[in-house]
Amino acid sequence: MVNIILIVAASIMMLAILLTLYRFFKGPTECDRLVAFDVMTVSSLSIIGLIAKFSGRIIYLDVAMVYGLLSFLGVVIVARYFEKGL
Repeated sequence: MVNIILIVAASIMMLAILLTLYRFFKGPTECDRLVAFDVMTVSSLSIIGLIAKFSGRIIYLDVAMVYGLLSFLGVVIVARYFEKGL
């Protein structure tokens, strides 16, 4: 039962990434694209966590943590650039 719920959650996350890709490429403003990038990052982090659960390899959680930190820094840098420049 738990595996079925996790598979449904993974499919919802994949759908979220696909819908967000549309907003990323067709976004009318740069801020829309930035938010779409952040949503894709959070969704992919959850997918990495689900892959770690299914495969039983804890090392994927370390990869997800590093990916999350780099994504956070990237979003902050780009947001600051949009606001007033570096």
